[in-house]
This record gives sequence, C-alpha cells and structure tokens, in this order.
Amino acid sequence: MSETLDRLSKVIEQRKNADPASSYVASLYDKGMDAILKKVGEEATETVLAAKGDDPAQLIHETADLWFHTMIMLAAHNLGPGDVLQELERRFGRSGHEEKAGRSA
Repeated sequence: MSETLDRLSKVIEQRKNADPASSYVASLYDKGMDAILKKVGEEATETVLAAKGDDPAQLIHETADLWFHTMIMLAAHNLGPGDVLQELERRFGRSGHEEKAGRSA
C-alpha cells in the first residue's frame, strides 16, 4: 500500500515545476499555497458529506481526492507520505487520549 503512496509522491514531486498548462499538479503549485489549501478544504468537506451518505464507492472516491490533495500540500512543504506514516508509527500502541494529552504538555 505504501508503495502506491511513494509512487504518487514521486509523480507529484516531478510535476511541481512542470508547465501549469500541461499538469493539474503544476497548475495548483503555480496558483500558490492558498489554492492548494482551498482544494484540501473542498475535498475534506466532500469527504465528510460522502461519509454521511450510503455510497461506499463515493466515500472511497472522495477520500482518494482528499489524500491526493493533502499529498500536494505536504510536498509544498517538502514533506511526503513517509513523514506522516512515521508519525502514525510513533503513535501506534498509545491510546488516543494519551497521545492527545501529550500534545498539550
């Protein structure tokens, strides 16, 4: 599974500086961080709405869009899925309550 995220991350990196007319990813980078964040917000909202519905395929579709745009956001900060997976691994085995309490300390 992480191989897919790694492959996608590499494609996003390659397209960061491509011609905005030929690449959707490049067009987002060309518009700047506000455009990228707007897309992440839109996709998050669409994912929430899909989760309230009864169509698993729609939920999967919207979640994929959200992950994709989140990866674009991460790449804009020179981060990738490995960084997020590393954080999730760090949290593994800790209760959510414990992890959250540790953030405020």
